[in-house]
Amino acid sequence: MTNEPPFGFGFGPSDRDPDRDPDREPDQNPFGFGAGFPGLPGGMPGMPGMPGMPPGGFDVNQLGQMLTQLGQMLSQAQNTGGGPVNYDLAANIAKQRLAGTTSSLTDAQRSAVRDAIRLAELWLDPATTFPAGASEVAAWSASEWVTASLPTWKRLCDPVAQRVSVAWVEALPEEVRAGAGPMLAMLGQMGGLAFGSQLGGGLGQLAAEVLSSTDVGVPVGPAGTAALLPENIEKFTAGLDRPASEVMIYLAAREAAHQRLFAHVGWLRERLLGTVEEYARGITVDTSRIEELARGIDPSNPGAIEEAMQSGMFEQQTTPAQKAALARLETLLALIEGWVDATVADAVGDRLPGAAALRETLRRRRASGGPAEQTFATIVGLEMRPRQLRNAAELWRRLGELRGVAGRDALWAHPDLIPSAEDLEDPAAFVSREELGDPIAELEKTMRAESAAEASKAESSKTEESESSEPESPAEGSEGGEGPAKS
Repeated sequence: MTNEPPFGFGFGPSDRDPDRDPDREPDQNPFGFGAGFPGLPGGMPGMPGMPGMPPGGFDVNQLGQMLTQLGQMLSQAQNTGGGPVNYDLAANIAKQRLAGTTSSLTDAQRSAVRDAIRLAELWLDPATTFPAGASEVAAWSASEWVTASLPTWKRLCDPVAQRVSVAWVEALPEEVRAGAGPMLAMLGQMGGLAFGSQLGGGLGQLAAEVLSSTDVGVPVGPAGTAALLPENIEKFTAGLDRPASEVMIYLAAREAAHQRLFAHVGWLRERLLGTVEEYARGITVDTSRIEELARGIDPSNPGAIEEAMQSGMFEQQTTPAQKAALARLETLLALIEGWVDATVADAVGDRLPGAAALRETLRRRRASGGPAEQTFATIVGLEMRPRQLRNAAELWRRLGELRGVAGRDALWAHPDLIPSAEDLEDPAAFVSREELGDPIAELEKTMRAESAAEASKAESSKTEESESSEPESPAEGSEGGEGPAKS
């Protein structure tokens, strides 16, 4: 697992996973995060139409245009709601990027999605113990995906964006903070605009690629809604030698399987989001690095400043706690993808002639940087290893063969039961461990022991309180101790 800095920081050199597809373009960064910072030459990263400073000096007309756009942006800052990202701006930019590339869906497209999900649910029933998790089925255009997914992006991006914004202020010397006054609030507004601009550009790119509501690794739409994007699926199918209906059903099975898992494993979504928040808490800015690079910059040369920005000037140092959080996040995402991969293979393998080819196509798509890989690479700097995804699928397949569908799915009953990163390194060893036993029985045994310990502790506490509050008996032979007084 190699780390790339999250948005707000520049990109420094990083080791590449040798197992990753060699044809993958380096440093994919759909959100544009890390490309620069507001107020510096080059304009607002990701903001369409925001001209940069020309190397030969200002052009008066360009300066007027920049000031006009800056005024518009600051007026939009009132829509941030006090948060670290302007999501209204993000949605507008994403939809502007999609203008002319999407159209209203037809009744035939919506009907095809409903039929595919309905058939996939029937095929999944014997392949998993989790019942159907979607109460609604939807066909989305790319723009509808942007609108439906914004609440999830808020949960994913806010912790990191908030921490990045605070880190910038913390990195300033105390005397600078004291003298800045209201300027700090303006910097916060500009940061919200910058993040909103960058997020909007990234969402516009992802919206043109995603195939379903769970294509980024977590359901991004309303709870209980299974959704496919038929226009994107048509573009995806165009490069395959398979019938369009077959591709649609296979993707519907993956979407329905994701929905079942997240609907019936109550702790899963919060564990994913909590791990992102845990990573965000460790974000800091290395001021010594900034000072070191600043000393060698010619302030009259905008190109030198931009080069320093992109050379890792604001690159953060990943702490051991953050590395541990990233490892847990990678493991959990791999286990989710692996379970879906194995479950769908069981459900459709004998029914769709091209299932094996489609499975391999999607694996190659992930290896070359699919939507899920792009999302977590740019938000928390996580580069998922394809080998982990393959190992996870192999682990779930072996568990299903050894313990049946019920025994396999039972591991999701509690976060302490799921395999660890070390288990993914050797799936065969995990499956063959004799001490694995019945996971539900082990969990119930642990819970009974904990309940008994709690009950014993409560009883002991109650006894001690009773003894301490009991009135003392009169001493033997003392006055008045021979019995009740006679009236």
